Amino acid sequence: MNYIDLRSDTVSHPTPAMREAMAKAAVGDDVYHDDPTVNQLEADAAAMLGKEAAVFVTSGTQGNLCALLAHCQRGESIIVGDTSHIFRYEQGGMAQFGGLIPHTVPVQADATMRISDLENAINPDDEHKPVTRLVALENTHNMAGGLPISADYTAEVGAFARRNGLILHIDGARIFNAAAAYSVAVKELVAAADSVTFCLSKGLCAPVGSVLVGNHDFIRRARRARKALGGSLRQAGVLAAAGLIALHEMTDRLREDHQNAQLLAEGLSEIPAVRIHSQNTNFIFFSLALDTELTFDEFVRALWGEYNIRMSPYAGENGLIRLRTHYWIDQPAIAKILSAVRALLT
Repeated sequence: MNYIDLRSDTVSHPTPAMREAMAKAAVGDDVYHDDPTVNQLEADAAAMLGKEAAVFVTSGTQGNLCALLAHCQRGESIIVGDTSHIFRYEQGGMAQFGGLIPHTVPVQADATMRISDLENAINPDDEHKPVTRLVALENTHNMAGGLPISADYTAEVGAFARRNGLILHIDGARIFNAAAAYSVAVKELVAAADSVTFCLSKGLCAPVGSVLVGNHDFIRRARRARKALGGSLRQAGVLAAAGLIALHEMTDRLREDHQNAQLLAEGLSEIPAVRIHSQNTNFIFFSLALDTELTFDEFVRALWGEYNIRMSPYAGENGLIRLRTHYWIDQPAIAKILSAVRALLT
């Protein structure tokens, strides 16, 4: 990259090792289950998360929707956080394609939902009410500033779900960031879950793809949902090859991204015109002081036009900028970012 891109970790691109693996990948037809590289990715992902089986999907959004369609029947209700990605940023796919009804509960400042709120969201056995079928968690939680949630809390929600005959699904787009934050094996964070999605792109740098894991029967139903959504793949080994490197190599280095985010946040906090709102895992949120001469839009445009640094406003939050570190944001890049921001704001 000849520019520095902090808009999201979704802008990360494949590493040289990934590109080489993609070029050499053994392929078959995934619809016939004979792409050896896809099969290996699915088997390795299931084992790493402690589940029986997995299916390779094109995105986290598709994985979440396949999970909901596989778990639930039309007209049923799911309990979900009011700031969750499934509810806010997946175009209401659960309703569009599954006829499912979200029952939202407040997400707390620590990215959890109160067990009492979950209890109150369960509909009674009443013919006037939709049947409550599932509860969904998000880890790390995007709109809570990239906060991870612990294995203990997830186990508590899992116990709640079992006690009430509910299914637990985890939107784990950045579950490996959560594992890095807590220094635990990822399977410990998802042991209580019936299903989990995670992204191979974002901080793991694969060009495309997510994986959905669960038991064998669930994955069979999820494959049917993937087919209905147009997500069946053919010679997908060229993508899965990058996914294998993401899974086995990139997950081990995410703590570097967290350390770089902390380093960048500390440097920005020393600039008088910058107000740091939070820094968790690989997320940073900041704003500019009210008396700053540059407007918010002028600041973002100047960074790009003069310094080849990309930032963007955080959707729905006027004046707030969200940064995400990733493999391609190293310490020399951080030095350049801090130098540019100082030059513009001093």
